[in-house]
Order: sequence, then C-alpha cells, then structure tokens
Amino acid sequence: MFMELLKKRRSIRKFTDKAVEPEKIHTLVEAALRSPSGRGTNPWEFIVVDDRETLTQLSNAKQAGAAFLKGAALGIVVCANPDSSDTVVEDASIASIIIQLAAESMGLGSCWIQMRNRQHADGKPAQVHIAQLLDLPASYMVQSVIALGYPAETKEPHSRKSLQFGKVHKGRFGQKM
Repeated sequence: MFMELLKKRRSIRKFTDKAVEPEKIHTLVEAALRSPSGRGTNPWEFIVVDDRETLTQLSNAKQAGAAFLKGAALGIVVCANPDSSDTVVEDASIASIIIQLAAESMGLGSCWIQMRNRQHADGKPAQVHIAQLLDLPASYMVQSVIALGYPAETKEPHSRKSLQFGKVHKGRFGQKM
C-alpha cells in the first residue's frame, strides 16, 4: 500500500477551485505533527493558510517556482526554530514530505515549494517576506510551503525504468547491487 502511494505521488501545480474539507485539513495537520524529528525535539511549526489573498502574496515569496501557489486551495508553511535543535532542516523536510504523502492518500495534490535559501524578487530572502506576511518571529527558518488542493492535472507515475538504480551501492561506494 505504501509503495503504491509513493508510485502515485507526483508534484501537482494545477488545482481545481474546490476547497479542502476541514476534516482533511485536520488530518494533514495531525500527519505533520506525527512527523519524526531528531531526538524527538519537534522543532517544526506549521501555518495553515487558506485565504486566497495570503496565498497570492505567498506565491510571490521567491523569484521563481511559487506562482502556482495562488491557485491552490491551501498552503502549509513549514518552519522551525533553529535554536531548538541542530536538525531543524532535516526535521522540517521530513514534515514536508509527510504532509505530501498524507495529501496523496486523501486524493489531494501537492507540491513542495522550497523557501530556505531562496530570494524574493526585491533581493531580500524569501524568509523575510514570509515572516512579515505571517507575523513569524524573525528567528524562525521557513523551510517550505506545501501547496495543496484537488488536482486539475493528471500525471503518470514515474516508470520503474526511469529510477536511477545505478546510484545504489552495496557495502561500499562503487559496488553495485
């Protein structure tokens, strides 16, 4: 069942106008909160955004690769307090993919929008734009925004032939499986 979910999951950037039901939003939040973290520190925090104007403003947080967020029904901003753990990047990344897998399991489409180390069009970090927009404490790091909604596009799973098995080593680097 899990492998079928992984096979089906694709980045969706076109969404219908249908709102995500509150019970599905609660399930996404619970999935995020169940994400593993280094030493159980749970340094992540999540901002659930369903306001169209705010989603549009978030879609302008970086120069390229976020415009489709304005068409999503929902965005989840994944952030963390770097002072709380030395694994915040990893922990926020894990939470981001957990949200995406939970979305796929409920028939929702999603796409990860990388924000950490990205720049806003005016040259300031995307992080600053988002922090100002969402009243996020300046000390917090924004890892990603996950765009979510009902898919308005269909993508075929990646074929098994397209998987890069040559990047798998056994025992030592260079020893093929």
